[in-house]
Amino acid sequence: MVEKTAQKGAEDAGAARARAGDGSGRGDGVTPETAADAGRASGADAGGQSSAAGDRDGRGARQRTLVRYATEGAVALLELSDPPANTYTHEMMRQLDEAILRARMDDDVQVIVIRGEGEKFFCAGANITMLQSVTPRFKYFFCLHANETLNRLEQTPKLVIGALNGHTVGGGMEIAMACDFRYAWKPTAEGAKPFQYGLPEVNLGVLPGTGGTQRLSRLIRKDLAIYHMTSGRTFGVEEARELGLLTDVIEAASLDAFVQRVTEIARGYCAPAKAAKAVGLIKRAVQSGAEASFGEGLAIERELQQQLFQSEDAKEGLGAYNEKRKASFGGA
Repeated sequence: MVEKTAQKGAEDAGAARARAGDGSGRGDGVTPETAADAGRASGADAGGQSSAAGDRDGRGARQRTLVRYATEGAVALLELSDPPANTYTHEMMRQLDEAILRARMDDDVQVIVIRGEGEKFFCAGANITMLQSVTPRFKYFFCLHANETLNRLEQTPKLVIGALNGHTVGGGMEIAMACDFRYAWKPTAEGAKPFQYGLPEVNLGVLPGTGGTQRLSRLIRKDLAIYHMTSGRTFGVEEARELGLLTDVIEAASLDAFVQRVTEIARGYCAPAKAAKAVGLIKRAVQSGAEASFGEGLAIERELQQQLFQSEDAKEGLGAYNEKRKASFGGA
């Protein structure tokens, strides 16, 4: 009885670590092309220094920080942090959801940027160790919560920019597709290996279940979306750009230079350069209206325009036009 109890406790502990994210799971998007970069981390603290960080849960236990949150002026920087491949678990999705809400509710934040930790992966998708350790019912609700989280990201009335700092495959591509803009890093350092993109979940006998089937078919031609998901192949940055999956490709010698460039782009959509509220509501009109009928989309557009007509930025913009001067927006 004691032996069985100990064994059950060990199994429960292992499942709990997998759900929380221990850095040892490989992602649903890891392919032969990306496996070498993913490696095989081991141990509960495979995530490195971030394993010691985090907030306490309701029972007083310390949680790992799997999504780092910082701000630079009006830009919120969210970092997926479970190296080496930044695979996501239920706990990471919970933290991502909380970070999205935090940025959404902060009046000082006007643009959100999402990146992955390290120089190899933006995100390799769902943590396979977690998926193998939980019940089918848990997997269903895990996918449902991931859908809700990415829908919230997509519908947040603030511009969201994906800074794709490495391989972006499987569920990582699904997170990226929920962003409004996607900028991919193309390293220029000698010997740098190209990063891979795509939705290869069919190779695991499953489909892209975090919105991939729906968002990809809305971003590119339907037949091409079906082809790429059923073939299970991944592709390089230039093909990703040609397909229309990327807003642009940024060549940079270092990760820091790439992130700095994306942050500069983000600042360009903030006050005083841009009317940030108008930027956010344009995004909201497109993202919400695209899923509605044409008439419903026009109704959404009118309601959002009415909000802007009452804003200080609209007064400033119209006044500056009449006075033949450059507008200086405040973001409200």
